[in-house]
Amino acid sequence: MLNTYTTVQGDMWDSIAYKVYGSELGMNTLLEANQEYADVVVFPANIVLQVPEYTAPETSNLPPWRR
Repeated sequence: MLNTYTTVQGDMWDSIAYKVYGSELGMNTLLEANQEYADVVVFPANIVLQVPEYTAPETSNLPPWRR
């Protein structure tokens, strides 16, 4: 399912990822889906970005032999 996000003045890739995915780790997924804006660091208002599905990688604080 593909959604969209409309930027507000001052949005940055990591803050958008946090807003739409709940984690800054989704930033690369957003960048890949919106290559035409890859050179933008700080967004102006009203840019519509595509927001593809994202699944956060599983992380664990346990060492590999205890997982």
